[in-house]
Formats: sequence, C-alpha cells, structure tokens
Amino acid sequence: MRISLTDRCDMACIYCRPSMHDGYVAAEERLDESAWDTLLSSLISQGIRRVRITGGEPLLYRGLLPLVARIRALELDDLALTTNASRLEALAQPLRDAGLDRMNISLDSLDPQRFAAMTRGGNLAQVLAGIDAAQRAGFTDLKTNTVVLADHNDDELVAITEWAWHKNMTPRFIEVMGVGEGAHLFRTHAVGYTRMRRALAHLLSDDEARTEKDRGPAKYARSRDGAHRVGFITGTTHTYCDECDRLRVSSTGTLRACLARNEGVDVSEAARMGDSRALSEGLAEAWRMKPDANFKGCTEESAAAVSMRATGG
Repeated sequence: MRISLTDRCDMACIYCRPSMHDGYVAAEERLDESAWDTLLSSLISQGIRRVRITGGEPLLYRGLLPLVARIRALELDDLALTTNASRLEALAQPLRDAGLDRMNISLDSLDPQRFAAMTRGGNLAQVLAGIDAAQRAGFTDLKTNTVVLADHNDDELVAITEWAWHKNMTPRFIEVMGVGEGAHLFRTHAVGYTRMRRALAHLLSDDEARTEKDRGPAKYARSRDGAHRVGFITGTTHTYCDECDRLRVSSTGTLRACLARNEGVDVSEAARMGDSRALSEGLAEAWRMKPDANFKGCTEESAAAVSMRATGG
C-alpha cells in the first residue's frame, strides 16, 4: 500500500506538473492523523504487509514523525518512504529513530543547473546533504530514482550509476510514463530500457535483469563484479500490470487501484468515523477494480488525465 500523506510539493518536476504556478488547487479535506491511524490499522489487519509513504512530498507533512512511529508499531514487514530529499538533512535521523526502514530518493541529475531546471527550482546541494544525513543515520537500503528523458539527462546514466555505487546506494532508472504531465513528454523524450541497458553495458553483467520478490516492479541487473546493482522501472516499454499488487491511498482518503486511472473508492468518511466494516468493504472493492492483464498501464489514454501529484506516484 502506498499512502500519499499530502498532495503538496516544494518542487515542480517537468514530468509531474506543468509549473509552480499551474493553477493546481491543493486538497482541502485531507485525512487527519486520527483518520490515518484508523485507515492504516484496518488495512494492515486485512493483510497489507508493506507500506510506502509518498506525497506530493511527504516530508512536508507536519505529523510525519509520530505517524511513522505509530505505523511501525503495527504488524508490518516493511515501512519505506519516497522523497525528493529537500528537507531530509534535518529529518533523516528522526525518521530512522521513528522506525522507518528504507528510502527512495528522487535524483534526476548530478548537475546543479540541470537539476534545478528539471525540478523547477530544486537545490541539488540540499538533496545531496540529505542523502549524506540518511547514511549517517544508518539507512543502509537507499535507492535513487531517476526519470530518464532524452535531451535532458540521458547522458548521465553512467555518472549517476558510478556515483551511487561509490556511496553504496542502488541507482534506479525510470522510463517516463504517460501519466498527467508525462503524457506530453513520453512520445518525444522517452528513453526505453534497451537503450538504458546499452548505455550501461560496460558496467553490468550480461544476465537478465530480474525483479525482487514482494518489492515492486523494478528489475535489477548486477554489476560485472557482482558487488552492486542497477534498477530499471519499465512502465512504458514493458508494462507489468498483470503482476501489480499495489493499491494507493490519496491524501483525501480515496483508495486507488491503478496509477493510470482516476477511479477509486472514497473511504474518507469511514476512516473518520472509525467504521472498520466500511473500510473492509472499500478495500475489497478497490481490489476488484484492479485492471486485468489486457490493460496496458501508463500507456493507456486514460493515464493522461491522472494527476501524479494528487495520486502519489
């Protein structure tokens, strides 16, 4: 389960939203802490074993640290978070102390000017300082997420890989998906898995990239010496809908079965009222809404109408 604590973000990445001044109106009726507690307790009691906290940018959520601690106290196998790391330097150790297991960190370039352009104002130095703080805090399973775009950062795959390996991190490269603003980019700027793999061929073994059990859609290839890995997320060229076991909860309390569809089940009132039966029914309905194997994920026309920022990617 991926939970989007907030739809607010302090960056405006070019594949996520048009600009900082795009007219997007943040949600007014987000779930409060009590509703999140009720919702998460109910979901975990019904079999959810892995939770990833997302946004928007989750580090902007005021009650993040106590919420992480409360989730950690539940019967859960894995608690992870995806962040742009703009505020991670101050929060890395508190997050570790609260019980967070893992983090994925967005990193679209190692060039400060290019990074600022792709994120529309992001400060690379802040992000790198956040990564260093996370390592000092004891996070050993850190991954970077890089959305690869032709004519933007497709020439940095080797540099990002070698930098991440030097820091004992796992770099992951993501095909831009036709979701929301990404729909304007993926036909002209998409870089597919085959091209990425070719660019990294001298660093990687010839073995086929493979997914990890219960760890999402990323496929991982080993370095030639076997000491490191590179991950690839291929939502455009090799869709993985038939294997998807994810649900998402928006900040407003909607259970979403698919990143490429706007349809969902509103369980906000049930969460606020503590109605476990209604939450159970909502979860079952959300699972029934999962697309079948014929659905082509983020290449479907429906994906263009989805707001990545509101859904939590």
